Amino acid sequence: MASIDHLASSAGAQLLAAGGSAADAAIAANAVLAVTAPHMCGIGGDLFALVHDRAGAPRVLDAAGRAGSGADPDRLRREGHTSVPLRGDVAAAPVPGCVDGWLALHEQYGRRPLQEVLAPAIRLGVDGFPVSPLLAFMLHTLDGLDGCDELALPRPDVGERMRRPAVAATLSAIAQGGRAAFYGGDFGRGLVELGHGEYVAEDLEVLHARWIEPLGVEVWGHHVWTPPPTSQGYLTLLAATIAEQCGLARGSGPEPGSPEWAHLMVEAAHLAAHDRPSVLHDAAPVERLLERDEVAERSRRFDPDHVTPLRAPTADGGTMHLCAIDTDGTGVSLIQSNAKDFGCLLAVPGTGVLLHNRGLGFNLRPGHPAEYGPRRRPPHTLAPALFTRPDGTLRALVGTMGGDSQPQIVLQLAARLLAGSCTPGEAVVAPRLVLAADPARGGSGFDTWTDPDDQVLRVEGHAPPGWVDGLAARGHRVEVAGFDPAGFGHAHVIEVDSHGMRHGATDPRAMTGAAIAVI
Repeated sequence: MASIDHLASSAGAQLLAAGGSAADAAIAANAVLAVTAPHMCGIGGDLFALVHDRAGAPRVLDAAGRAGSGADPDRLRREGHTSVPLRGDVAAAPVPGCVDGWLALHEQYGRRPLQEVLAPAIRLGVDGFPVSPLLAFMLHTLDGLDGCDELALPRPDVGERMRRPAVAATLSAIAQGGRAAFYGGDFGRGLVELGHGEYVAEDLEVLHARWIEPLGVEVWGHHVWTPPPTSQGYLTLLAATIAEQCGLARGSGPEPGSPEWAHLMVEAAHLAAHDRPSVLHDAAPVERLLERDEVAERSRRFDPDHVTPLRAPTADGGTMHLCAIDTDGTGVSLIQSNAKDFGCLLAVPGTGVLLHNRGLGFNLRPGHPAEYGPRRRPPHTLAPALFTRPDGTLRALVGTMGGDSQPQIVLQLAARLLAGSCTPGEAVVAPRLVLAADPARGGSGFDTWTDPDDQVLRVEGHAPPGWVDGLAARGHRVEVAGFDPAGFGHAHVIEVDSHGMRHGATDPRAMTGAAIAVI
């Protein structure tokens, strides 16, 4: 069991030790994080998961909510917006799908009663928990939140006790009454009232979780799997196949410590994602982008010595990943998110539930395939991954937070694990580099591809000495990052080796994470 918080990992491990499934462990850990990490995730957000329970392709759980029936793009345009506002507007908050996701995952794969699965999170909400360094920092930057007394001033500092009784009460209602107690209870009624016409009761009656087929490609001697749109996971698959075609073969090609490797990682991500704003929308046919001819066309544009100019076609983090594997070998790679830290800074009064701002993925250009509108689903940055061997057995569960950088980070992990010979620990700790919007024009973590030729390449400070000079010589605008515990993702990996042994690694960048084995 691996997650960003040792309390969450411990809760998941407790469920596994009690005979629970990987799904039980994942839900338990996610519920704890909904209490202890409101700056990363919560039951006011969305969820995706990959489940591998037999040889072959995994199943995908898509629990992404839809905008309310009253969603009005003309209202935002009249107010002068060119994009969905991040804060203070319900337009940023589709109906949250997290709880529907938990219930669907538990119905299919749970072994222990839901009350038992949610009990650790409820206890922590009532009795309190020590505030983590990242939560303390984010609490002290929080301004403008209304309707959530639990996060009101005075705010605790690192290590001090924090209680969240309203969230605990909401979780208790879910544990006892399931879906009806949440979407049809205080939360649902409060959301409709808060929305002032954005939502109607029928919006909460619609199930926001569905089981769908995964996207997958064969690369580096394995199959790499991810959710289809609205997830941006296709970018991991496309970038990996481009990198393989451009010279990074399994066991050969540039070494990870070389600037050639770093340049290839960046350019593969660039070639894959430069047109994402015009491509990604609900049910986008991204399979065509993974076809041999399209991969070959994008690969031909790679220049080992220079940045490739790739202007997009004319058009207009708060997340966590966790993973678990049980005694039967079923693995769950789960990602759940508020989108941007505490979400849209609106809370449903009395419930402790902060609403996400996943609606930031919508477009406000009239006629755009991802235009904000009634009952529509926005493009998601959430992109968990799962690797299987040629015989269909599970190789690894992988994922990270990080907004637009998620596929870039997963690509680097896949290259180290599958094309190279890194252990999970080595792959997770290794230095990373991510493309980001020029701070002069953005910096939200969700605007990287607005102008793909106006980006900064951020490199971690412990990167190999040759990376910076080698990348700059190829035309990259390199920025060596200082201390930045959230800017390069919080990745986690559980790997099953060829002997059936499990190896887990959690990201030190999360500061309080833990990978826990049950014996």
